[in-house]
Amino acid sequence: MLKTFKIGGIHPDENKLSAASPIQVLPVPAEVKIPLAQHIGAPAQPCVEVGAKVKVGTLIAKAGGFVSANVHSSVSGTVKKIEEFVDANGMKKMAIVITVEGDEWEESIDRSTDIVRDIKLEPKEIIAKVSEMGLVGMGGATFPTHVKLAVPDGQKCEALVINGVECEPYLTSDHRAMLERPEEILMGVKILMKALQIDKAYIGIENNKPDAIAKLTELAKNYPGVTVQPLKLKYPQGGEKQLIDACMDRQVPSGKLPINVGAVVQNVGTALAVYEAVQKNKPLIERIVCVTGKPLAKPSNFLVRIGTPVSACIEAAGGMPEDCGKVIGGGPMMGRAMMHTDVPVIKGTSGILLMNKKESKRPEIANCIRCAKCVNVCPMGLEPYLLSKLSAKEMWDEAQEHNIMDCIECGSCNFTCPSNRPLLDYVRLGKGKVGAILRAKAAAAKAAAEKK
Repeated sequence: MLKTFKIGGIHPDENKLSAASPIQVLPVPAEVKIPLAQHIGAPAQPCVEVGAKVKVGTLIAKAGGFVSANVHSSVSGTVKKIEEFVDANGMKKMAIVITVEGDEWEESIDRSTDIVRDIKLEPKEIIAKVSEMGLVGMGGATFPTHVKLAVPDGQKCEALVINGVECEPYLTSDHRAMLERPEEILMGVKILMKALQIDKAYIGIENNKPDAIAKLTELAKNYPGVTVQPLKLKYPQGGEKQLIDACMDRQVPSGKLPINVGAVVQNVGTALAVYEAVQKNKPLIERIVCVTGKPLAKPSNFLVRIGTPVSACIEAAGGMPEDCGKVIGGGPMMGRAMMHTDVPVIKGTSGILLMNKKESKRPEIANCIRCAKCVNVCPMGLEPYLLSKLSAKEMWDEAQEHNIMDCIECGSCNFTCPSNRPLLDYVRLGKGKVGAILRAKAAAAKAAAEKK
């Protein structure tokens, strides 16, 4: 019997339109815009000036703290500007704009396709290299990878869990990576295991990807301790806590992290990037992006340089269709609508989804009928109807008491609500407000302690 997580979950249509499309290398654009904040944590700080000459792989911004990530140039050319821009969510951020001149790479990067199997670095050196190369979670969360690998004192990692689920409808970038670059992924898993000093890893893959399961299962025979775990099809199985439950039969308590139950979770794309960073000395300067949607002429998977305009990706997939009603960064469940497409691909851009006008139109909202469907499908065991009401009424203390910070923003509640209530919109609002209040209280407590 196939494994899965125990609480909640839904089964949206898969719509994996680009699953059979091999990864294509997207041409390098004439200009890239590389944001300084492509990760959770402090923005990186520029270490180049306007007019500087850079190569592919040149460090252009240094991490702004422990929870931050280095940023490297994805192209060779001249730094044109360091300026503020408006991102896809309408937020102002800083970016380094580079005019492309040729395609010259840093000599330290190994560009051969040979698989390098001898891991020469020790655990602490691996973590340092991952940090140096600017790696972040490639599944969309963009948490700096070196932070996850630095297990806190007093805690112990027992197993690495690799997310090959790709449960979001439409998205196929991880699927194609597992089919086309399985050896590099498995070597990345082996490197991560050495960094964590463990001998057990699970690669969770949903059973709608039988070709990836078969390929990795066969190759994993040469990697002791690595188990490919086929999983029952259910959304949101790619959530960290849900994946740990499915693969390890362990439940992460409210307010706790995966390491509290002995697990560290990484995406398959991150494992691939770890291999390239440690064995090839390659910074995170490009990633696989799925460009898909029913209105598109050619749903595709592209290898894209960081900083490439989203509009260039859409053009390569057949161009902007006339009946496009919405462009979403990510998948339809957890992705967010883009305000415009003149924004760059960043480290966390797993997919670009185009929806037609009919699909993208929100249905009319009706009154809650108290059916409790949102409660039944919530994978975190929350009460979305209640959390949305508390958020709408700005009852932040009560929202915190009902564990609003546990919400993973999967959208299962919205999907199942027969009254089309904007549950997730309100819960996101409340989660942001409560999070800000908690951070302010922590900062005040820290300041008070320092005064004593």
